Amino acid sequence: MSNTDRRGFIKATAATAAASAIAAPYIWPKGAQAAGTVKMGILHSLTGTIAIAEKSVVDAEMLAVEEINAAGGVMGQKIEAVVEDGASDWPTFAEKARKLIEKDKVAAVMGCYTSASRKAVLPVFEKLKGLLYYPTYYEGLERSENIMYTAQEATQSVIAAMDWLAKNKGKSFYMIGSDYIWPRTTIKIAKATLGRLGGKLAGEGYYPLGHIEFSSEINKIKAAKPDVILNCVVGGSNVAFFKQLNAAGITGKNQAILSLAVSEEEVSGIGAENAAGTLTCMSYFQSLKNPANEKFVKAFKAKYGANRVTGDTLNCGYNSVYLWKLAAEKAKSFEVAKVVAASSDLQFDSPEGKIKFHKDNHHLWKHARIGTFRPDGQVDMVYESALIEPNPFPKL
Repeated sequence: MSNTDRRGFIKATAATAAASAIAAPYIWPKGAQAAGTVKMGILHSLTGTIAIAEKSVVDAEMLAVEEINAAGGVMGQKIEAVVEDGASDWPTFAEKARKLIEKDKVAAVMGCYTSASRKAVLPVFEKLKGLLYYPTYYEGLERSENIMYTAQEATQSVIAAMDWLAKNKGKSFYMIGSDYIWPRTTIKIAKATLGRLGGKLAGEGYYPLGHIEFSSEINKIKAAKPDVILNCVVGGSNVAFFKQLNAAGITGKNQAILSLAVSEEEVSGIGAENAAGTLTCMSYFQSLKNPANEKFVKAFKAKYGANRVTGDTLNCGYNSVYLWKLAAEKAKSFEVAKVVAASSDLQFDSPEGKIKFHKDNHHLWKHARIGTFRPDGQVDMVYESALIEPNPFPKL
C-alpha cells in the first residue's frame, strides 16, 4: 500500500470517526466488564510478512493474561482476551481496532508491531477514546493520550549502539533498512550521531517490507568495505538478507553487523547459523539473569515448548498486560483517563529488570543492551547502559 493510499484511508477513517465522535474526553467502555470479566483486545499480525515477528508476541501476551487470571484477575475481574489478526495490512489493523473498541468494547488493546500499523490505528484510538499498549521498539516522534509505549523509542537504542560501535568496531557505516518510517527515522538519528562521532557514511539503501532480493545492495556493501553494517531491515525480509549475506561471504566472523530489529525470536526464523557472530541492540535478551526473567522464560517454554525462545518484543508485550493491570488497580478503575493518569511513574519488576513509565510522556525508562548472537541463537551480552530516559522528540 502506498503512502498516498494509506493517507487516504486514514483520512476516510478519521472522517467516519468524527461523524460519531462523543464530546466526553474519554469513553468508559461499558461493555468491557460483565459477569466477573473484563475484555482486553489483542491486535497483531497472525498472517502475512510481519507474522514471523508478531505471532509470538500474542503468545507472550496470552501468557500474561493466564498468569493474571490464575492469580485472581484484575480487581477480581478475569481478563477475557479478544484476539484479532491485523494480517500485516495497515487498513486491516484500523478496521480491527475499530471493531475491538466499538463492537467488543474492550477496556484496552495490546497491539501492533510496525509503526505503519500503529499510525493506521492511532486516529481510531484517538477518535473513539480507546487505549493501546504498543510493545515494539519504534522511531519516537509521537505521544498520544491514547497510547502507552512499552518498548524503546529510537534514541534509547540507536544512539547507544552507534556510540559503542564507533568505539569498538570502527567509524565507517553502511546502513540498510526497510522502507517505512521506523527504519528511515532510526537511520536519520544514526547519521546525526555518526556526524557527532566524526564517522563516515559508506552507503545506505531501503527496500519495501517483504523484499527478498538483496544481491545488488550486498554487492555495493562489498565494494564499500564499511567497518560496520547497521541493519534496520524488518520482518521476514531478514531471512533472505542474512542468507544472502552469508552466501556472499559476509558473516559475523569477518564483518561487524549490528541489527536493531532482530532478536532471538527473529533468529529462530532466520536460522541461528546465519546470524551467529552478528550483533543486536535491544532492551531485553532471554539470557538475562534475574528472577523475573527466569520465571518468564520457564513459564513461556512450559506453555509453548522447550524449543521456543523469548525476545525483546515478547517481553514488552508480556510487560504491557501487567502494566495495564497495575495501572487499573492503582486507579481502581478501567476508565481510560484514570488508567493513563495512574501510569505516571508506574514501576514494574519485569523480565528486563525494573522499568517505569515516564511521569508524562507515556514512554518507559529503558536499558540499551548490545550482545552477540551465539550459534544456538541466544545472545551473549557485551554492553549494558544505565536506565535511559525516553526522549521521543530529540533535537538532531
